Amino acid sequence: MEYETKAIVDLAKQGKRADGRKLDEMRPLSMEFDISKNAEGSAKVTLGNTVVISGIKMLPGMPYPDSPDKGSISVNAELLPLANPEYESGPPSIDQVIFSRVVDRGIRESKSLDFKKLCIREGELAWTAFVDYYAINADGNLIDAGSIASLLAFMKGKMPKLDKNDKVIKGEYSGKINLERLPIQTSFAKIAGKIMLDPTYLEEKAAEARFSIATTEDGYLCSFQKSCNGFFTEAEVQYMVDTAMKTGIEVRKKLPKA
Repeated sequence: MEYETKAIVDLAKQGKRADGRKLDEMRPLSMEFDISKNAEGSAKVTLGNTVVISGIKMLPGMPYPDSPDKGSISVNAELLPLANPEYESGPPSIDQVIFSRVVDRGIRESKSLDFKKLCIREGELAWTAFVDYYAINADGNLIDAGSIASLLAFMKGKMPKLDKNDKVIKGEYSGKINLERLPIQTSFAKIAGKIMLDPTYLEEKAAEARFSIATTEDGYLCSFQKSCNGFFTEAEVQYMVDTAMKTGIEVRKKLPKA
């Protein structure tokens, strides 16, 4: 691993990447939908050699006391051992917690979902969207891949019907899950002073700093997340914001029509 990361750093010093991409170029992106019969919405995303699947279950429950007229979401990232030898079964790792929170924040803070529309009876019952995304093959940038997969699952998602006892009626739906915005996560790695879009696993290992930005189609910056011990200059942050906006536009072109 040390030899491989050193090679990544040496290439970065020359403004190059191991897979031949430009510094601001994403890997090929492909999508599949409705991969789970039991989820309200589901999708599979392949980003280069990174593969994730995401599914949504809508469940009714008591709303939070501080938001009695709103529903909510809960995002969980699963880093399966089959995806990478470094991942282990058991309690959530730090990466799992970070990935879950970043994807959750991008969706939540974009106001993509109108949580008031998820309220069934104020103070008594509201929908929570439980979003689980699973790494099947982890070759870097699980935040962006998981975020896109989760967004697609929502775009294809359906609202279940409830019976008179507030129980979900299996196989019956009242309509689509409506999205107000389409947030796209865009992640970067800084290696040898160079900013690289959509880092691979080895690039992430070689990175001195990482940064993720969630943006929407109307130019709204939803969230930032910085990790690793390195730093970014003001000019580098502005460059990443501009690049994230452009990348978000290109990714949205590939999304299915609502």
